[in-house]
Amino acid sequence: MVGPPLEDAWLRLERGRIAAVGRGRPPGPAAATRDLGDAIVLPGLVNAHTHLEFSDARAPFDASGGLPGWIGRVVAARRSREAEATPGHAPQAGVVGAIRRGLAESAAAGVTTIGEIATAAPPAAYCGPGPRARVFREGLGLQAAAVTAVPRAIEADLNRLETAGIAVGLSPHAPYSVAASLGRRLIEAAGRRSLPVAMHLLESREEEELIATGSGPFRHLLEDLGAWDPLAPPVLLPAAEWIGQLARARRGVVVHATHIGRDRAALARLARHRDRLAVVVCPRTTRAISGVLPPLAILRDAGIRVAIGTDSRASNPDLSVLAECRTLVDAGLASPEDALRMATTTGAWAVGFEPQAGVIAVGRSADLAIIRPAAATPQRTAPFAAALDPGATIAATIRRGRLIAGEVR
Repeated sequence: MVGPPLEDAWLRLERGRIAAVGRGRPPGPAAATRDLGDAIVLPGLVNAHTHLEFSDARAPFDASGGLPGWIGRVVAARRSREAEATPGHAPQAGVVGAIRRGLAESAAAGVTTIGEIATAAPPAAYCGPGPRARVFREGLGLQAAAVTAVPRAIEADLNRLETAGIAVGLSPHAPYSVAASLGRRLIEAAGRRSLPVAMHLLESREEEELIATGSGPFRHLLEDLGAWDPLAPPVLLPAAEWIGQLARARRGVVVHATHIGRDRAALARLARHRDRLAVVVCPRTTRAISGVLPPLAILRDAGIRVAIGTDSRASNPDLSVLAECRTLVDAGLASPEDALRMATTTGAWAVGFEPQAGVIAVGRSADLAIIRPAAATPQRTAPFAAALDPGATIAATIRRGRLIAGEVR
């Protein structure tokens, strides 16, 4: 993704890195060469936003009632999992299993790098030979007690993750679930530790209604969950204010931004800080919950970096980044090349892994997705379009020179 596609190309891998790239007959003994035949080699894909804790969901949750209705079902699923934890097992055992399942599915889909949002963040779930992850530890809270308790719990989790060698970040969840005082404190903590920050913003009109009037479907949901104190309602910030807060971090990620076209102040502030902020869109999730696709044209015209995520199996039938790319291309919102750049180079930048992921270049980590074109693909089909053909398959996924899914033959 740092130059034009190379036909009849070869790569030399040494000690987990790309040592050389060329065309034609590869140097060295033939016995040391793996001929992939008819294949497309891409940088390992980057899923810049996902919630792997729901990777054991058999089908996406019902999206009726829009975002508030869907979130109510997410909370119910979490509480059900906690209630069903078997005696003698840690409450997080189910979460660990789901995360590992999601990592395995991601590897099989060509993903080598993940931006993970985690409410429960057990380090054991992320250790292993699969995709690398940056775990954005999520914080939620609307009541006064959360301002002290939530940062303390997050700090402990971040320390455990870093001790296990896992890259971390912070995530104040969203404007409808994080009081201004708590969100500011979390972003300040991220600044002290030089961590990237991610936040869901501008997902729904119900979010706008809550922030503007303190009422509506989100208010009803939060009251039902016991999260809203009518005697001491929280101070909530609009999206533009949160974007200004995110810009204080080393790097900030705005997740979804579905309705940014309705908020000129938020768009202007996002464009002003585009040197350190990116937007991650999840096309199929946005379509399922909001009935629209991401506003790519608006973001592109403002010069804002846009990456791709899958959100979760609670809102999506699978964790395929290529399927997200196809959704944008089929809708005429992006070219195949643009979509794949969002899923590689830009995604790596968004989650702070650009030194390790997103490109095929000498000296960089050997992170590769090997794709078999569909049998019916014409020989003259552009490689980007061929990679997104629904009939194409992921043959193998390699991270740092090691096979993490499929096989090379």
